Amino acid sequence: MKPQSKLLSSMLLVSLTIGQCLAQVTTPRTPSPAAVASQTIGISTITIKYSRPSVKNRKVWGELVPYGWNVQGFGAGNSAPWRAGANENTTVTFSHDAKVEGNNIPAGTYALFFVINQDNSGEVILSKNSRSWGSFFYNQSEDQMRAKIQLRDNSYSTELLTYDFINLTKNSAELVLNWEKKQFPVKIEFAVDDIVMANAKEELRGTTGFTPQGFISAARYSLSNNIDLEQGLKWIDQALAQGPTNFNALNVKSGILTKMGKTAEADKMMKDAMASASETEINAYGYQLLGNGQHDKAIQIFVTNTERFPKSPNAWDSLGEGYATKGDKENAIKSFKKSLSLNPPANVKANSEKFLKQFGAI
Repeated sequence: MKPQSKLLSSMLLVSLTIGQCLAQVTTPRTPSPAAVASQTIGISTITIKYSRPSVKNRKVWGELVPYGWNVQGFGAGNSAPWRAGANENTTVTFSHDAKVEGNNIPAGTYALFFVINQDNSGEVILSKNSRSWGSFFYNQSEDQMRAKIQLRDNSYSTELLTYDFINLTKNSAELVLNWEKKQFPVKIEFAVDDIVMANAKEELRGTTGFTPQGFISAARYSLSNNIDLEQGLKWIDQALAQGPTNFNALNVKSGILTKMGKTAEADKMMKDAMASASETEINAYGYQLLGNGQHDKAIQIFVTNTERFPKSPNAWDSLGEGYATKGDKENAIKSFKKSLSLNPPANVKANSEKFLKQFGAI
């Protein structure tokens, strides 16, 4: 065959191959459909990508999923854990540095594997190689982490393998795999306050830092979580420097000063701030004090609001709540009845009537 003919034949073969590939359409994956599970903790996310095999009346543990470590008939020939799903690697992605079963794990994506033993003991493994198929090419040298876990027996059977998140707290959650009647729990934790504060510093270097509200919100987080108050104070001072001075900013600064032990300075600041505060701002401050257990101080603020805005049914309703929370039934009833006499909107009316019914006053 002439060289030109060989070239034409090769080009034709390549064209046919490409054409065949391009001609394929996207079809459903069977029998183990792909799935994604995600959970936010603080501002951090955990994302699981996996495929979902079914039980299909098969014996799962000890047969379909062998106990312990096993050399599989395909792949690298290494002793390997279970793939924790079907098809390609089950992967877990952490948006920030995390702790997994007490082990420090850098942010990133990892292959997730499990080992199950006959006595319900087991292991969870994170591998830095997240792009393989199943665990056929598992290599121990690529482990990021390996930890012992204790499996649980479920009273119900889960037909399709499912990942979920349970036992959520401010800083942690349990990632659980449920399949057949077994549950594989893995505790995941984030240093939420540290992550939020570090993120705030970065965000305030961008457009968020061009307005006082960005600094106020960052300082409020510092105050609410009692973390790095010195930094919180710097942020609120930056908000006040951008002006104009507002009640919310002064309220946050007063709270930080109080937690730093500068009570006299904090009280003077709030007294000055109250002079120009709106009805809504005063009301919100009263509820803030009420939430902190400062009942007498909250009532004092609510009284101030009724004195400044005597025709506001909402101000009187809030004063009633202040008295009710303290247990002063007599003054609570008087305040709620005053609120109802001022033709309140539906939501305020409903709240006052609810309390009066509880007190047997209507």
